[in-house]
Amino acid sequence: MTVLVASDVPPAVRGMLKRWFLEPRPNVFVGTLNPRVTAEVVSYVLRLAPGMSLLVIRTANNSQGFVIEMFGQPDRWVVNFCGIQLIAEEGASSCPETPENSST
Repeated sequence: MTVLVASDVPPAVRGMLKRWFLEPRPNVFVGTLNPRVTAEVVSYVLRLAPGMSLLVIRTANNSQGFVIEMFGQPDRWVVNFCGIQLIAEEGASSCPETPENSST
């Protein structure tokens, strides 16, 4: 399984992605492609729309069962924490708000 989440997708690229993927929501593409075809599609998309950000989640043989890859200038990034991939956001605190450490 492969999931692509794109931003600023030109209509021609979006139409091309619909050949291989379903689009359950705008700019979210889901499909079953082998690794070679996935790499070709990502390369093609980045070549046609170099300014767009692209998040690719694909099946992998690891503890999570998937791998996250980011291309372009995303506002989030992948952090490897003890072999588990997590998503970090700019400006996010290192400790989530919980009732125990909340100031209110």
